[in-house]
Amino acid sequence: MTGGVGHAPRLPARLPARLWRGCARGAVLAFALVAGGLSPDVAVAEITGAAYGAPTTAYGHGVVPGGEYQGIEFTLDGTRKIGNAVLGGVYEDTSPRLIDVTGDGKPEVITVVSYFDKGSALRIWGERAAPDHPKGSEMVVLAETAPIGKRHRWLAVIGAADLDGDGHIEIAYIDRPHLAKTLRIWRLEQTARGGRLVEVASKTGLTNHRIGQEFITGGIRECGAGPEIITVDAGWQNVMATRFEAGQIKSRRLGPFSGRGAVHAALSCQG
Repeated sequence: MTGGVGHAPRLPARLPARLWRGCARGAVLAFALVAGGLSPDVAVAEITGAAYGAPTTAYGHGVVPGGEYQGIEFTLDGTRKIGNAVLGGVYEDTSPRLIDVTGDGKPEVITVVSYFDKGSALRIWGERAAPDHPKGSEMVVLAETAPIGKRHRWLAVIGAADLDGDGHIEIAYIDRPHLAKTLRIWRLEQTARGGRLVEVASKTGLTNHRIGQEFITGGIRECGAGPEIITVDAGWQNVMATRFEAGQIKSRRLGPFSGRGAVHAALSCQG
């Protein structure tokens, strides 16, 4: 199962000062797409952890209690730490997600950035070889969606999997889970200039978060017949299973939404 229902892990109140030195450089780097960034042979270590850090109230949205942060810290090979700050916004999320979205067998990091003037965007981090770096590699942004376009407009990540069985990983999130309630499915593609996220399908009438929740309601399950996206309907009445097949999104009702237990059961293939 990729994604799921649960509370965000406890995060450090602030990242060590050594990780914030040179934040301006890191923040600028975060907006550059990486040429050749999806090549499976460039990583020299493996990302083993990621955590948001340095909580802030600068953005002041508050839909996820305590869920706005100045930066993120990555762990490589279990010991090496790399920090990065956001330029012009915050991380707004429950927790980073380590998922292989390039298909190379190694995890990347899925995050949500919220810009002060343009709202949320999905940002994918990965590791890139850097011969001039003392450690031989650095963390870079592989791709990022365009922001929603307005302050305090958020997206809630569901998860990532090969949803349609074509060998490529798709990433699913709910666009504005309290307003538009729209499922969007994206694919990370490689171009001559680097990686880009391409939207491949969308469907209204689904959601996965209520204002004030510290967790995401839903995820992606695999019960033997291919991946299914688990959410609730827009009115929070029913648990929904959604498939992405042949370029089309198809949803079906699994049963009434009676609370988190109903979603846990669905993710555990009990419904």
